[in-house]
Amino acid sequence: MSLTSTEIARIANLARLELQPAESERMLGQINAFFDIVTQISQVDTTGVLPMAHPLDAMPSMPPIHLRLRPDLASEPNDREANQRSAPAVERGLFLVPKVIE
Repeated sequence: MSLTSTEIARIANLARLELQPAESERMLGQINAFFDIVTQISQVDTTGVLPMAHPLDAMPSMPPIHLRLRPDLASEPNDREANQRSAPAVERGLFLVPKVIE
């Protein structure tokens, strides 16, 4: 996969970026170089390779990693009314915002 100058200009426009012609050409080269690397990586035969849950799984000399997770408990009460007092518009417990997509 590779991009064209037209596609770079469209992406820049969508991102609200104003690229000079030299910047656009540089971005085109960098992005296409990245896509070339991805293409090379995708061609590697990974048949029979087990996926790893953690990068250190590849190092058998390391002890197994146990994730230390805290219990998923609510630490703050639900105080919706207090949180919505400063909102410009609220209806039935929901924040009202202006329409941004036409």
